[in-house]
Amino acid sequence: MAISGLGSHSISLFFYVIFATFLHKGAAQTISVQGQNLVTNNVSVVEGETAIISCRVKNNDDSVIQLLNPNRQTIYFRDVRPLKDSRFQLVNFSDNELLVSLSNVSLSDEGRYVCQLYTDPPQEAYADITVLVPPGNPILESREEIVSEGNETEITCTAMGSKPASTIKWMKGDQPLQGEATVEELYDRMFTVTSRLRLTVSKEDDGVAVICIIDHPAVKDFQAQKYLEVQLEIVVEFPEGLTREGENLELTCKAKGKPQPHQINWLKVDDDFPSHAVITGSDLFIENLNKSYNGTYRCVASNLVGEAYDDYILYVYDVLTTTPPPTTTTINAFQDSRADGAPQKIDHAVIGGIVAVVVFAMLCLLIVLGRYFARHKGTYFTHEAKGADDAADADTAIINAEGGHNNSDDKKEYYI
Repeated sequence: MAISGLGSHSISLFFYVIFATFLHKGAAQTISVQGQNLVTNNVSVVEGETAIISCRVKNNDDSVIQLLNPNRQTIYFRDVRPLKDSRFQLVNFSDNELLVSLSNVSLSDEGRYVCQLYTDPPQEAYADITVLVPPGNPILESREEIVSEGNETEITCTAMGSKPASTIKWMKGDQPLQGEATVEELYDRMFTVTSRLRLTVSKEDDGVAVICIIDHPAVKDFQAQKYLEVQLEIVVEFPEGLTREGENLELTCKAKGKPQPHQINWLKVDDDFPSHAVITGSDLFIENLNKSYNGTYRCVASNLVGEAYDDYILYVYDVLTTTPPPTTTTINAFQDSRADGAPQKIDHAVIGGIVAVVVFAMLCLLIVLGRYFARHKGTYFTHEAKGADDAADADTAIINAEGGHNNSDDKKEYYI
């Protein structure tokens, strides 16, 4: 009674299922025949998308084609679907082809599907369905947001939950870099990959993009990037030439960074500021300089990341005085050196030479005088001595000397 109540199509399906089950039991022990004319193909499909399974016969002799799932359950027998899974739909059926689509593929659908051709002996061909799971959006993290020039930083890129495991590549601008990757296996052959990149930055790297590129068969051009931000720089601009007493001094502090420095301060290292120094933002102005203002003036700039500074060393020179026109080449050279800003220094070698010449001249004079007096040395007799032999006292000796001797004209002495 139950059979008589079925329509003709239901009866046919019923016998198809019985016939397929009988053949299935007999074919479970068979192996694929070499040179068979049953052809299929492997399929790789991204999770959630649709896979197409094809069973094709080169030369069919009216044999029955059916498609089985990895559990050996019949999906389609000819153009009839015994399996109650509406995701399988018939795309095409003919004597030479059975084409079936599987929509919304999941990891549980992965495996080996079987195309069967009921010949003698039966033939089988296998279609492996591989389900690809793309990684989530890459997670890019850095050890610090802003890096000081010359320091090393570390950037990590993570590709989570992919199948198969992703490959991570690095680029800095158009320059490829090499990171260190670690792979962690999760459930159902899922993987998380993390790559660490270490690099030392310079000021030329400021604003350059570091790119993490995810290489996976399920996605293309999957990447994340971070722009390098180098610590702030600071430069103090100062006037050219020498600073002299009575002149004015103006210094300007220029600072740049990311984020832009929000505060600039001036201070004098190890000393107090001159009382009449004027600070206006990044400018420092001091008028009527004198040597008491000598020292190191420091500009300090800071932002949310940190601070940096630059120094200006002030040395006040004497007032520049005018001098008479030069008369010799030596004087010209000396004045040229002063004009170039060289400090005035006394030439001790010249002074030493002059002193040596003077001392040598004096020694020569003393030697000449000594030789002269040595030549004119002798015994001299005065007029008083001429009459002293027969005189009782000095007065008598003088009288005798003047007229008492016959030889009074023998010698005369004159003193100049």
